[in-house]
Amino acid sequence: MTDKAIVRYPGKKAEVSWDGRLCIHIGECGRAKGDLFVGGRQPWCDPDVSGDEEIRDVVMRCPTGALSVEFGDGAGVETPDPVNTVHVTYNGPLFFRGNLEIEEAPDDVPGLRFRAALCRCGASKNKPFCDNSHADAGFADYGAVGDVGNAGAASGGALHVAPSKDGPLIVSGNMTMLAGSGRAAWKGKQVALCRCGASENKPFCDGRHKKVGFKSD
Repeated sequence: MTDKAIVRYPGKKAEVSWDGRLCIHIGECGRAKGDLFVGGRQPWCDPDVSGDEEIRDVVMRCPTGALSVEFGDGAGVETPDPVNTVHVTYNGPLFFRGNLEIEEAPDDVPGLRFRAALCRCGASKNKPFCDNSHADAGFADYGAVGDVGNAGAASGGALHVAPSKDGPLIVSGNMTMLAGSGRAAWKGKQVALCRCGASENKPFCDGRHKKVGFKSD
């Protein structure tokens, strides 16, 4: 991954960056109230028409880490959510939020330290990140989570995400997993999550990546 896809929108007090390598066009920015992002306008993003709080709020809505912001006075630096969460979305990726340490994450995308969308269909051409290939691949999983994990698990701290070679995502650290319905379904400190799309126990890995010949590269 190179930084050629990064577009910067400088303002007098803040600079917003958008990374096209990670954006899957969820639309949280474009549909936000206010004039920070306006479709068809040049530039599309104008930090000078919004206050610091509005900019911070809209940027932090981005679930992929594609958006980030730097304030000229050093204030308003993004901080991780107090609870690390993994949202198993309906027919889509795994949305991670919290104090993230993602192996293979590029150094020039600060948003990935707090927010990320990781592929779980096996078809992304930008693994481990989602690129919306699940739609063309016909991936179907509604995000139900059957296990409960450890209901008494702690929260907070770093969440380490290691995409294993031709295998699952190995996630270590305190976390709460949200089902597609939004329900807080599973808590724990260690889990292997399917990213080949073939597990019969989604979102958990059941070893079927070996049977289907999943390749992570």
